[in-house]
This record gives sequence, structure tokens and C-alpha cells, in this order.
Amino acid sequence: MKQVVIQKNDAGQRLSKFIEKSFPAIPASLMYKSIRTKNIKVNRKRCTPDQKLCEGDLVDIWLKDEFFVQPPHKYDFTQASDRIDVVYEDENVLIVNKPQGLIVHQDEQYESDTLIFRIQKYLYNKGEYNPDDEHSFAPALVNRIDRNTSGMVISAKNAAALRILNAKMKSREIHKKYLCIVCGRPNPPEATLEGYLEKNESQNRVYIETKRSATGKTIRTHYKVLDTVGQFSLVEVDLLTGRTHQIRAHMASIGHPLLGDGKYGTNKINRGSGYSKQVLCSYQLTFAFTTDAEELNYLSGKRFELEDIPFVKDFYAGKIQ
Repeated sequence: MKQVVIQKNDAGQRLSKFIEKSFPAIPASLMYKSIRTKNIKVNRKRCTPDQKLCEGDLVDIWLKDEFFVQPPHKYDFTQASDRIDVVYEDENVLIVNKPQGLIVHQDEQYESDTLIFRIQKYLYNKGEYNPDDEHSFAPALVNRIDRNTSGMVISAKNAAALRILNAKMKSREIHKKYLCIVCGRPNPPEATLEGYLEKNESQNRVYIETKRSATGKTIRTHYKVLDTVGQFSLVEVDLLTGRTHQIRAHMASIGHPLLGDGKYGTNKINRGSGYSKQVLCSYQLTFAFTTDAEELNYLSGKRFELEDIPFVKDFYAGKIQ
């Protein structure tokens, strides 16, 4: 028999989801049967799989001890680098500046050094996160950017913050702007591009179409040329929709690919410039809440902006030819 007291970070989720995360050795079929036969109860009362848990609830699970045996603890995040560039931090939120080349999550190659692992290790070392004290929560990312894109990424330190920020990101109450260097000078110097994006999974790339298809997704990208030096322009981009490779593919579709982009750009130009990866940075974040953000209302109106971006310095120093 196992009795669990629901902590703050476990609250708000369905009973079935909590059990799946906390006790992976319990088969789903057995879990649902145990709920029906009252071998799983909440606050010593009959419950349902979709019952929402509250902080302080008691979950009793009357099953054999073998289902509660946990494997020896070996936390993957301990293998990550200690290098982390904190832009902003409070008790709920951590914003970091991800360097180019660092993947945000593990992929099929199961890399041990990822952004989320660096964040979890950082909080673990500070004493703010201990997996042993959590049943089902771990600090998580709210937004993601490509491996070779640099810039700001938001992470949530607790379940309530993650729920709120995910909702705000979905409703586009968190605004992100990017800086990039493109080939040539877009004309007009400011415009909103519209189109339809088709994703090719096997090629890991996307294609921009002017006409809607059955699988095409609507995209809108606003750009503004900030300056031009030689054959390159520094451009600010506002993603009005957020799709895979949207900025890279959309700018390339109008004849102005990002410098260094080997997938959508021009290799001849890239080789001559010294940049082998896309020159793209998520440099500005604005919390523009239009609806209640509960305990995160204090973030509304806050804006964070990166300074000293290396490729911007190179651009104005005339190092990009």
C-alpha cells in the first residue's frame, strides 16, 4: 500500500496523469481497474481517473509493493555543463540566453548537455529543485528555439507557473522578437509577409507556398530593416505565427535568406562570410498579458532585451563581407 500527499507542484492535474508519472511500473489497465474497484482512493473516497487533484489531497493506492519500487536515482541533468547565462530570475520564472549550437531538449541521439538539463542542474545546485521531493514535476521550458538559433528561452520553476505561461504563450500574450542578418536589402524595408508553410519531415525542412493546400499552415512574418552594410542587412523580425523554421524559410522565399543558413541560404555567400550557421537571435521578450495571469500578474508589461550580440557587433564593425 502507498499513500501520497499531493504537493503544490502535483496539484491541478488528473489523477490518472499523476499516477502515470509518479508510478510508471503500474500498467494503465491495472490503474483504471484499481480506480473502479476502489483500490485507489482520494481522501479515502471513491474517485475517477479524470478527478483533478488539489494540494493536500491524500492518494491511497492498495497494490503490491513491487509497483512502487523505484530504480536507483541517476539524474541525467548532472551530466550537463554548468555554463548558463541568466537574463532574469525570480521564484517562478527563469529566463536564460541560449548559445548557438546548444539543443534545448534531448533528441534521438540522447545528448546529455541540453538547455533544460543545464537549467535543472542550476536549480538543483541552488537547492531550488530536488527530484526526490517531486512526484511528477520538473522545471520545464515554455518556448523553444532551434539548436543553431541563439537567444532567450523561458523556463518555469513550478507547475503553476508552467501552466500559466504555456497558456499565455498559446494565446500570444508573450511577444518575441528576433534579430537576424539577411543577404541583400529587402524592399520594402518593412512589411508583413503572408503565406502557407508545408513541412517535409523526411527532409527536416519546410516550403513556403502562396496558395493554401490541405496540409499547409498559415504563416505571418513581420520584418523591419534596421540597417544595411555592404551586401547584408540587419533585420528585426516579429513572428506573428510560430512555425518550424518560419523566419529562415519566409525570408528566403522573398530572396533574402539568413546569412550562414545552409538549409535555406546560399552556401557560396556563407563560405565567404565565415558564418556556417544561421545568424538568428531571439533578442527581445515582452510579457503583454491581456487576461488574468494569477500569481504571475507582476510580470505583465516587463520587457527583456539582449545586448552585446556578437553578430551585431561584427556587422557594424565591418567584419561581415
